[in-house]
Amino acid sequence: MFEGLKILELASVLAGPSVGQFFAELGATVIKVENAKSSGDVTRTWKAEGENTDDRSAYFCSVNWGKKSIAINLETREGREIIYSLVKISDMVIASYKPGDAEKIGVDYKTLRKLNSNLLYGQITGYGSDDQRVGYDAVIQAESGFMSMNGEPGGNSLKMPVALVDVLAAHHLKEGLLLGMIEKSRTGQGGFVEVSLIQAAISSLCNQAANWLISGIIPHKQGSAHPNIAPYGDIFITSEGKEILLAVGNDKQFRGLCSLLGIPQVADDQRYESNQLRVINRNSLRSLLQDRFLKYQAGTILTQLRDARIPAGAIEDIQHVFETPQAKALLMHSASSTGVRTYVGSPAPVLGSHFLPPPHFGEHTVDILSNSLKMDEKTIGKLISSGAIR
Repeated sequence: MFEGLKILELASVLAGPSVGQFFAELGATVIKVENAKSSGDVTRTWKAEGENTDDRSAYFCSVNWGKKSIAINLETREGREIIYSLVKISDMVIASYKPGDAEKIGVDYKTLRKLNSNLLYGQITGYGSDDQRVGYDAVIQAESGFMSMNGEPGGNSLKMPVALVDVLAAHHLKEGLLLGMIEKSRTGQGGFVEVSLIQAAISSLCNQAANWLISGIIPHKQGSAHPNIAPYGDIFITSEGKEILLAVGNDKQFRGLCSLLGIPQVADDQRYESNQLRVINRNSLRSLLQDRFLKYQAGTILTQLRDARIPAGAIEDIQHVFETPQAKALLMHSASSTGVRTYVGSPAPVLGSHFLPPPHFGEHTVDILSNSLKMDEKTIGKLISSGAIR
């Protein structure tokens, strides 16, 4: 789909690299530029307790498939010249520098567009280019309201166990860059796209934002229960201790649930006969339903619920998730690693044997200089000796 598209990734951690992998999966050539002075993308060292990996940590591998890595010291004149040469033959740059850093080392959009007016430049910041604060996913989760809503009633505020804001910002940047590509196809000119973590988070508050903006209700912690629907998101324990989540979204489904559980009269109880009343009386309803769920094993009740088209699912761990056909269809494999696609549309692009696994630090430096920039062996040797590359 994007064969022939050349992308220079001046980004690290999760959000920017996720965008780079997205384009790589769709056929683009992605060169990941890593800092030669600091051993590259910091996530190479982000290893979980007990993890036994090389310079490609599991975290790093999550968003760096399909790329070539070049290690450059951008503080040197020679290093910057390599970047400028690559920019001249690139279609897109993905960047995620701290505010002001891109300008200091000369890889900001205003500088690079002078070298390539057709360049499309996508930038991720924490709070926008005019705010000097550095953006960290966990901090943004706190400041954007997510953590204030996440947790059990009366309990501690919790962040999501995934860097959710980074993931959301990556999707927003993909959208912006794809729109930029459409505009470029019309005008022949490149452009600049910026996405901030804080705005990506705020725009994703969805119904919780509307609860405040329209109804004046400040969302509060209520576990997994939905603030506007009941019983939706509520968790029930079966006879063997398995957790089942319900997602009952209308009166018909609720009536079917009560009938299936052998308590049809509950659907006619004045406290529960509409969704709004069920939200108000959620606690007493939950107690009634929990008593019934304790009479069933998970497999039995889930089968009955699904046959009756009542939305429900078991809470599973990650091991079980990757035993499902839906998860298996998203897997990428190499001799040393397994990963998950970032693009989930159908039909999915075919990733052949040429699709690269996550790269070692600087693995393709010489290859890129010799084949993409046509440098000779002597010139490359001098760059290595000077510390401009690794």
